[in-house]
Amino acid sequence: MTTSAPISRVGMFSTGSVQVRPDHAAATWKPMMLWLLTSTKWTPPLPINFFVIEHREGLVLFDTGQDRASVTDPGSYFPAGITGAMYRRSAKAVVPADQTMAAGLGRLGYKSSDVSVVILSHLHQDHVGGLAELFHARIYVSQAEWDTLAQPRAELGGLMRRHIDLPGLAWTKVTPAPTTERALRPFTTAHDLFDDGSLVLIPTPGHTPGSLSLVVRRPGQPALALVGDLTFAAPLLESGHVPGAGDRKQLQQTTAMMNELRRNLGGLVVLATHDPDAEGELSKAFVR
Repeated sequence: MTTSAPISRVGMFSTGSVQVRPDHAAATWKPMMLWLLTSTKWTPPLPINFFVIEHREGLVLFDTGQDRASVTDPGSYFPAGITGAMYRRSAKAVVPADQTMAAGLGRLGYKSSDVSVVILSHLHQDHVGGLAELFHARIYVSQAEWDTLAQPRAELGGLMRRHIDLPGLAWTKVTPAPTTERALRPFTTAHDLFDDGSLVLIPTPGHTPGSLSLVVRRPGQPALALVGDLTFAAPLLESGHVPGAGDRKQLQQTTAMMNELRRNLGGLVVLATHDPDAEGELSKAFVR
């Protein structure tokens, strides 16, 4: 890493809130299809966070939140039939007009046109909601995640291509390469976004096959790990309790690796998309 501080600010904003089934946020013995079809309970409202990083190379977003059209016009936004019914059973969201991605950027002093780079943890709809405002930016996603768009029944698995593969978006599909950096162990592959060690993508599959997390490093301050849906709350991750949606064995393996990384990067702060405590933890951990 360089000794200068290429990152001047890290902020976050929530594009409304979402309720999911309790087994989604924290796995029980029930297989996903069982709890999805039978659960009658919802979690309390959880945030739909995205993160804003001011880097000397430009403004970087990690995820883009949820599109307000998904709540104002759900009949057009979501698939019809059985697939649409599964979406309705899995989550219910609220996205007020003053809590869109553009509104969040505005509160932090930016415009959508200021964004240079977007990193998507994965391609589910509560992470890609701002893409239609980001045609000028470079969009990063893992190649493994992009490949899932072509799988049979991808839409049933939460991937709505018509809201993702928009004509004119500038996509960069990343395959993390081998790394020998000891500080990133146990992760052995990574992608250094600007080749300065400050923003490093690591593969964290489990929730989806191609999920990515972002390690944010700045000299003299705690490192951050932006982890998408690897967990719903940092204490759950620390205890090894994984979400109930995804490949459970892979989630357990990746969670163990993230916990080892936490130990190796003493003081690493984990920030998740739906963690109600993420904003407070960021405020404590990162001096702007």
